[in-house]
Amino acid sequence: MASQTRPEAKAKSFGQNIETDLALEFLRVVENAAISSARTMGQGDRKLADQVATEAMRTTMDTVPMQGTIVIGEGERDEAPMLYIGEKVGASFPDGTEVPVVDIAVDPLEGTNLCATGSPGAITVLAASEHGGLLNAPDCYMEKIVVGPSCKGAVELDAPVADNLKNIARSLERNVEDLVIIVLERPRHEKLISDIRKAGARIKLITDGDLSAGIAAAVIGTGVHAVMGSGGAPEGVITAAAIRCLNGYMLGRLVINKPELDERIARMGIRDKNKIYTAEDLAPGKQLIFAATGVTEGALMRGVRFFGEGTRTSSVIMTKNTGKVRFIESIHLQKKPDVKVRFA
Repeated sequence: MASQTRPEAKAKSFGQNIETDLALEFLRVVENAAISSARTMGQGDRKLADQVATEAMRTTMDTVPMQGTIVIGEGERDEAPMLYIGEKVGASFPDGTEVPVVDIAVDPLEGTNLCATGSPGAITVLAASEHGGLLNAPDCYMEKIVVGPSCKGAVELDAPVADNLKNIARSLERNVEDLVIIVLERPRHEKLISDIRKAGARIKLITDGDLSAGIAAAVIGTGVHAVMGSGGAPEGVITAAAIRCLNGYMLGRLVINKPELDERIARMGIRDKNKIYTAEDLAPGKQLIFAATGVTEGALMRGVRFFGEGTRTSSVIMTKNTGKVRFIESIHLQKKPDVKVRFA
């Protein structure tokens, strides 16, 4: 692990633009993590896939000129060797050099099982903001509803499923029977799945990866109209950053069902465990960056492809203030004198 001792630096003032300074730097971070984990694809070792993604992400972050703090990561310091909550990341720099100060939320490999089995939907992902711009969410479940821009305000977390589906359909000017709702295939969702089917909507069950599913729900043309159910709260914060960049709509509530979780959220300063969060609550930053690269094939991004001349990656970079959503196809050429670039 890189040393946590770094020279003092002059932090960038809030008026400086984190988005323009760091968006492409974070593209390198998720690309390198995706390439590393893709080399383990299909080998059946989910821990190895996550480990190499984390190591690549951490190593690349330490080349980025910034004062970064991991606010959502692989776990607490005692549980994770790197990219743990509170860890400092960023390149070394001379005394007095002015660099951005950023909070970072990472999921080095969302869909470790998907990568291990070669299934679609594994991605490497991070979100970043100015200090305080991302909720430090506890590692627990979060009830979620994610929809696109046309459905803002049309859903409620405590409303009957049938009512939410009718409101989504009305907002999209279609029938409930035309809707596709993504739900994680888990025993806890049996009633939700039954209610959706009873209302007449169609369901796309996924085994992992509700973060990438949330992004798909906010993008027109993916064939997905909403994500419902509970998933990880840390992933919910990262999803919220993307939803704000995409002008979508999201509601979430922490699932605090154990005494130890009550104690933990109290230590984290969360006073109302029943609070319903919007995307703006989960990712309140005025400057936001969301970056993701496909590891295996997905709805929005292709997986990593290795070929004779190098490696091809498919990524998305979003920035809120600048209003940019960039789908980026990159070719990482091998360093050899006769290398050629092929269009395809």
